Amino acid sequence: MSDDFAPLASLSLTHVHYDPTDPLSYLCAWLALIPQGLCVVYATLIWSTREAEVALLFAGQLACEALNFALKRLIKEERPRRMNGKGYGMPSSHAQFVAYFAVSVALFLLLRHRPPHPRARRRNHTPMGLPERAAWSALALAMAAAVAWSRVYLNYHTEKQVLVGAAAGTVSAVGWFVITTIVRRSGWLAWALENPVAKFLRVRDLVVEEDLCQAGWEKWDDKMTALKAQEKKKR
Repeated sequence: MSDDFAPLASLSLTHVHYDPTDPLSYLCAWLALIPQGLCVVYATLIWSTREAEVALLFAGQLACEALNFALKRLIKEERPRRMNGKGYGMPSSHAQFVAYFAVSVALFLLLRHRPPHPRARRRNHTPMGLPERAAWSALALAMAAAVAWSRVYLNYHTEKQVLVGAAAGTVSAVGWFVITTIVRRSGWLAWALENPVAKFLRVRDLVVEEDLCQAGWEKWDDKMTALKAQEKKKR
């Protein structure tokens, strides 16, 4: 029986090189996993909310990744000499991924999301005002900047590769926002939601005018209020 074994390979999707003696390098290794975490967030929200806006956002994210795949093989620029990573480095896929996500979130919260005015507070819900939506947008953009910077710190990309990736992600986000706006205003989205398949899957389009947690929270709060009222009557 031969003792020779085929060499093992590493799944680079979640394999990150970092300097174990540098706490900042360790933090950057975790930041590098944010795109994978966002994919889990996408899948969870699509399944749990059935929101058309979330599905459209994810479709644009996939298109952005396809663009990055094509650009890398068109430009064919290598990674830094102290290379940690396989494949071409221009543009950075991490920077492009998070830039698309952050800019898309900001565009949605600041331009598309139309919640009731905060003064129109319901008994159990206060809609987000513009300052709060701006704060969440700034947080998303800061997260994207941190992920992009971590790719340079970990020697996976040059500054130029990260900047080009961020620019490609930003352009993709703006372009996809324009496309989805046209789809909405033309009535195509409303038509698609009337499709029997969409109805079977319970696809809806509510998040534009209300928070994701609003409807569920109101039902829960109403239920608890009714239970408390019943307990008072029994006493």
